[in-house]
Amino acid sequence: MEILFLCIKIFFVRILDVSLGTVRTIMTVKGKKILASTISFVEVFIWFMIVREALNTNNTSIWIAIAYASGYAAGTFIGGTISEKFIKGNFTVQVITSKRAMVAYLKEQGFGVSVLNVKNDDDITEKYMLFIEINKMRFDNLKKMIEKYDDKAFVVVNETKTVYNGYFRK
Repeated sequence: MEILFLCIKIFFVRILDVSLGTVRTIMTVKGKKILASTISFVEVFIWFMIVREALNTNNTSIWIAIAYASGYAAGTFIGGTISEKFIKGNFTVQVITSKRAMVAYLKEQGFGVSVLNVKNDDDITEKYMLFIEINKMRFDNLKKMIEKYDDKAFVVVNETKTVYNGYFRK
């Protein structure tokens, strides 16, 4: 019974510390160093305490290692889910299309769009590069609109660190 309690404890504590690690990494990338440092302290403190307990037990069951690895995997999944759902951010979306009318369509849908004319050396068809800055929560909607209008559009998405000036609707 003691081994079962230890395995359950290890599993859930690993979920917590790995999820914190994911959030810490995102905060670091976003330039929130003080918050990231605070999270890292809690994360490593939790990790140290559970590792110490797992290694200092008299039980040598493989279930301890399985609980540890399973908690890590589940924590990675949960941390990713947390980052998708709760951590706000922006995407810069670049779209290369031959459909000039897509610009008006996207603007009608409330997106701010900047346009550059581009040409491929091998292609005489005029193409357009659209720059769109969006809240990441709106990305799926934008992606569907692009695919609906031009399913052959070339799309590049980057996470944005800082945005200021210009048209940006949240």
